[in-house]
Amino acid sequence: MRKFLIALPVAILTAWAVQWGIEKYKQAEDMPSADLFVLSKENKVFVSVDTFQLKPTTHYERKATAIVALIVNRHYKRMNLDDKVSEMIWDNFIKDLDENRLYLLQSDIDEFSKFKYTLDDELRQEKNNLNTAYFIYNRYMKRVLERLERNKTLLKEKFDFNQDEYFETDRKKLPFPKNIQDADNEWRKLLKNSILEGKLSGEKVEESVSKLEKRYENFKKNLLKTTIEDVFQTYMNALAMAYDPHTNYFSPVNADNFNNSMKRSLEGIGAVLSSENDYIVIREVRPGGPAFKSKKIFKNDRIIAVAQGDEGEMVDIVGWRVDEAVQLIRGKKGTVVRLKILPARDGAAAKPIEVRMIREKITFEEQSATKQIIEIEEDKKKRRIGIISIPAFYINFDEYREGKKDYKSTTNDVKKLLEELKAEKVEGIIVDLRYNGGGSLKEAIDLTSLFIKGGAVVQIKDANNRISVGDTDDFTQVYEGPLVVMTNRFSASASEIFSGAIQDYKRGVIVGESTYGKGTVQNVVDLARFLPNETNPNPNSNGIGQLNLTVSKYYRASGSSVQNKGVTPDILLPSPFEANELSEASYPTSLPWDEISPASSFKPTNEVKSKTLVALQNNFQKRLKTDEDLKKLIASTEKARQRRKETLLSLNEAKRKAEKEKLEKERKELEEPTSNLEEEENKTEEKKENENSEENTENKPKIKPVEQYKNIKDLYKKNAIQVLLDLIKFNS
Repeated sequence: MRKFLIALPVAILTAWAVQWGIEKYKQAEDMPSADLFVLSKENKVFVSVDTFQLKPTTHYERKATAIVALIVNRHYKRMNLDDKVSEMIWDNFIKDLDENRLYLLQSDIDEFSKFKYTLDDELRQEKNNLNTAYFIYNRYMKRVLERLERNKTLLKEKFDFNQDEYFETDRKKLPFPKNIQDADNEWRKLLKNSILEGKLSGEKVEESVSKLEKRYENFKKNLLKTTIEDVFQTYMNALAMAYDPHTNYFSPVNADNFNNSMKRSLEGIGAVLSSENDYIVIREVRPGGPAFKSKKIFKNDRIIAVAQGDEGEMVDIVGWRVDEAVQLIRGKKGTVVRLKILPARDGAAAKPIEVRMIREKITFEEQSATKQIIEIEEDKKKRRIGIISIPAFYINFDEYREGKKDYKSTTNDVKKLLEELKAEKVEGIIVDLRYNGGGSLKEAIDLTSLFIKGGAVVQIKDANNRISVGDTDDFTQVYEGPLVVMTNRFSASASEIFSGAIQDYKRGVIVGESTYGKGTVQNVVDLARFLPNETNPNPNSNGIGQLNLTVSKYYRASGSSVQNKGVTPDILLPSPFEANELSEASYPTSLPWDEISPASSFKPTNEVKSKTLVALQNNFQKRLKTDEDLKKLIASTEKARQRRKETLLSLNEAKRKAEKEKLEKERKELEEPTSNLEEEENKTEEKKENENSEENTENKPKIKPVEQYKNIKDLYKKNAIQVLLDLIKFNS
């Protein structure tokens, strides 16, 4: 589950009421009209857990009661826990366990169906409130262990790669297996597909079989390490996801990892990982880290193997627990790690790529805003424009609280860069927010103030319909010239607040892809505050976990929400993603789009006039017909979308080989918008990192301070520059 958080100062959640054994907090103005969650005194046993391998203790029962009360009473939706929610919890839990429908049988699903509308009743109890979850999980574990044993027999079969048959990679399209024999057939094709992949990559069949045997043996070992907490976390998140995608329970260990990642000072590759369908999946790429700098690792990519150093052997991590995969990927600063990745954008036919990175300590400096000057030769005259790349909305809260005038933040850094670019006499500026997943709300507001004369930037509405307005109070306008803001599908949260404000005020032109569409605000709730007498049964971790709870929605100054829809650019560039892919709208329980009244202090500048915008769009439409690079970009993105729709793979070796050769040919013909020049620069920088000491290579920028327009092969950036040049021309 993808997490984008707007980092607000953590509000104290005091307004919820549960009477039985949980402290009751009161704050009249925050109280909802009624307490929706009331504990049942019945404590009915819906299913016995006495003989289960894993069963909940009273610690987890009490923790579940607190989490349910917080979500039901304090979530933005104020949605009652009823049969409808029970059904969503049931669906989420089954999906989390076996989304690919490869382990559980249809008979299991039929048996579990009797619980579909009773989970709400069970969760209202003080005791026996988790029995069904552990009953389902233990059945799932039983089926997985049975399957791993049967796979040993299947791997001894001789596979016929001349036979015409197909494997469906999108398992959600298929029903659960009717019986063991039906499951055997699906697994036979899955194993055959894995072996064929190896065969086409030059592996012998015996090598592929051996690799799969080791993979499933490791999977079994990891499965047997499953704890009561693991099951509890999965079930509580099935509940949380029924309310919205960004409300989540974090176990004590995962809470520590999350909080450390928010501090942005970890040694590793700078990526947030999760587990999905036996794969370790990239959920977020941290700005400034090695993964971000590689320009080869993106959200939803799957990691299938990890190697240490330049000579280390690749270790297959399919089926591994996330915590163990993280330990393998993390390492000492300055050391080399190599990942084998299946790119998400290539769909089912993705070819593994190897990405080499040098581990770093990811700090504020590594993710700081950077500037670049682009020189354009036009009519025998050199023109200059500036580009400011902002990978995150960051702030050093410690320095800010101490009252340090020049505290480290996005706004303070960009302010300096703007002054430098003005001194360099650039004619216009591009703010690049691509891959910026958000960060500090304060910074989104403050950064906007550098570009407008004043007024509302964002409005926040809580569950009681109270609206607060974020105005440009702390900073004054620094830059008044022509402005373009670049976005893509991975621009979210704070990025959407800034780009939405620039668009609303008609201060600049938004260019790129539609943004992610996250318009909600979360508070971090330490469960120890509500369960002060509880202690963690695991001596190796601290606390008892935390809840990230959606409590508000934010709106643009104009009153429009970005929720689900995101920010639609004024100049919409071709995207490799469909509207409902990799976006807030892809989650069935995401909060709906809506709008409120414009803020009273919102007064558009109209610096980008309507006729100017029409002229810019007309020029772009002309380039679509004549610019060969733009035509290539359109063809490339269309092919990427088509590839992800093709989920049926041939298991015939000759056909599969022909498909792969065709895909490779298409890739070469429709080169991705990356530059051979940039790749050479990256290699040169990487070589320098190896040759120099860590002290000399820390924080070294990897982009040229001045670059010639003719050398740019990033077609998105190139088009943004064209739009800015047109804007400068029309303004003059």
